[in-house]
Amino acid sequence: MIPDFWSIMRPMLEVLSDGEQRDTVELRDELAGRFDVSADERAQLLPSGTARLYDNRVAWAYTHLKHAGAIERVGRAVYRITPRGSKLLAENPERIDLKVLSQFPELVAFRRGGKGKKRKAEVLEATEALDAERSPIERMAEARADHEAQLAAALMARLRECDPTFFEQLVLKVLVAMGYGGSEEEAAEHLGQSGDGGVDGVIHEDRLGLDRIYVQAKRRTEGSVGRPEVQAFVGALDGKGANKGVFITASRFSTEAQEWADRLARSVVLIDGERLAELMIRFGVGVTTRETFPVQEIDEDFFLEELG
Repeated sequence: MIPDFWSIMRPMLEVLSDGEQRDTVELRDELAGRFDVSADERAQLLPSGTARLYDNRVAWAYTHLKHAGAIERVGRAVYRITPRGSKLLAENPERIDLKVLSQFPELVAFRRGGKGKKRKAEVLEATEALDAERSPIERMAEARADHEAQLAAALMARLRECDPTFFEQLVLKVLVAMGYGGSEEEAAEHLGQSGDGGVDGVIHEDRLGLDRIYVQAKRRTEGSVGRPEVQAFVGALDGKGANKGVFITASRFSTEAQEWADRLARSVVLIDGERLAELMIRFGVGVTTRETFPVQEIDEDFFLEELG
């Protein structure tokens, strides 16, 4: 029988307790042996047919352990236990689940989309119990919002890890996906090199290139983008005689930078990492659809007529 992903977490830490590094393939194999998951069960697919159910649950287990600080990624798809993970093993001999991991603010923030505004008790209550006063459709909508919040948090983490040049190209893909310009080949031009005049790309809104949006992409792994950097970008726009600009960062903008940009007479939009992740999900950039769930309801028109 395939275990749920909470049941996998403590055994996963046990596998890693020797301090050695293991990749995801090794983790799946060792855990399958511990849970006696058969080859046929390992081949079982999700309803969508796009991924294996067992692999998916193992992935959710190491994702939660990583965001709780119990394991760390030391290479591509390679993990190792942390001192916090060893302590969790010692203090929780029976089971490690959300109730245990919710003591760590990092995991709570991840499950709430990185904002961390709800108390741990509220997160636990929302996860463990269904609200009987709401309809199944409302609960499904909340579940989708919760999933997208977690996906956005994971995207923001990946954005901060990616290569700066890749990040510059990514933001152009997002803007094109939003409908700016005709197609990526025609509309988006990646600059992002010495002599680019302080901008990383340009979107041609019309085929003749008469209307342009200049783009600055600053990956920034920590801290915020301040007013001086935004002012420098506006100065670059002046140098090109442009009146439209988009400044995108994987981090965030300082309050002073945002307020200053809001007072500008020209159109300069600031997009931080959280908003960028939301746009990537909405317009399908860097994400893929794994599951779709059709929702059906009574066709009232059908029952307005008597069946002969």
